Amino acid sequence: MSTSVHESPSAAPGLPHPAPVTPGAATALLDAYRPGTDRFVATPSRTLLGRGVLAGVPHGTAPLEERVRGVLHVRRRAGDPAPVVVGSIPFDADSPAALVVPESVEWAPALRQDPLVALPAPPAGDGGAWQVREVPAAAEYAGAVASAVRRMRAGEFAKVVLARTLELTAPGEPDLPAMLSRLARRDPGGYTFAVPTGPGRTLIGASPELLVARQEGRLVANPLAGSAPRSSDLAEDVRRAAALLESPKDLHEHAVVVAAVREALAPFCTRLDVPERPTLVRTATMWHLSTTLTGDLLDPDTTALRLAAALHPTPAVCGTPTPAARAVIAESEPFDRGAYTGMVGWQDADGDGEWVVTIRCAEAEGRSLRLFAGAGVVADSSPEAETAETGAKFRTFLNAVGAQL
Repeated sequence: MSTSVHESPSAAPGLPHPAPVTPGAATALLDAYRPGTDRFVATPSRTLLGRGVLAGVPHGTAPLEERVRGVLHVRRRAGDPAPVVVGSIPFDADSPAALVVPESVEWAPALRQDPLVALPAPPAGDGGAWQVREVPAAAEYAGAVASAVRRMRAGEFAKVVLARTLELTAPGEPDLPAMLSRLARRDPGGYTFAVPTGPGRTLIGASPELLVARQEGRLVANPLAGSAPRSSDLAEDVRRAAALLESPKDLHEHAVVVAAVREALAPFCTRLDVPERPTLVRTATMWHLSTTLTGDLLDPDTTALRLAAALHPTPAVCGTPTPAARAVIAESEPFDRGAYTGMVGWQDADGDGEWVVTIRCAEAEGRSLRLFAGAGVVADSSPEAETAETGAKFRTFLNAVGAQL
């Protein structure tokens, strides 16, 4: 049995660092981020800051991957030697994506390699200034979980991921650059992002989960499913990690997701390696079961976004069978997920890129923040435990803004 533990998702094997490590280079891009005009994405292998908009990816009936490829091709023919698309794609893949080619893009090595990332972030301030509203309320969410469990035990479907939100309102507009800095410095080995999703709206977060990365004919996917909250007590924290590795409920939930990822990616590969047992990934607030799949592409022209589209939505964010899970989500969640459980990332004109599952995130608009958290529900799930899990997942962002649930 493997008991490997990672501080956060490891750099995707086969993805080279964009430049030699220079102290301060990555944190300089983090500190330079400005909301509204900039797009910031930090991964375990690189840091990206895009400024302005040179071209947008249009909404249309053609597959998104084709539209992205077309925009990048036009930019390359116009003389741009290295055009890049950056942004987010919603949970509902038929809804408009927020993807653009920035006017300028700066690259740096990974934040986790920058020693200056250890410097303290700006303080979160007075959490009492936030007004917090649960949508739905915890009891209502637990009721939805209980209903889903009954239906699964009756054989209607195998798994569904149900989410809830927190609506936070502040006296003034929140300091998004400071918030981003706190998220990034708390988990510098994860995936931190801040991208516009519409006029006056910003998607900001720190996801632990890589959907898929592609570099020069090689792919990496790192599904996470099965979670437990961290403890501030070291002995209890270790006990929770060990229990997660042996939990039949969580191992089953994880196996369902890995099987779906394998099935989706295998047709694109001449080789696809899938470890037999999950390992553990830890963030500042959660333990997760993790499996890293690696493969070689059958067709070298298959892009990162093509692979991501084949995977999305995985059972880790939706459920299985997918149509049934989508229907349960629509019936149970009193809000539109929007970008939550979609994907965020980048892709270049060669088809290389990294796409991350959009979790541990919030959408900021004016004085408001809407936080999202979900839990995978299977037939053995406990409504109380799943409600507590979403509360633990909210902690990532509540800590970044200084609010309390």
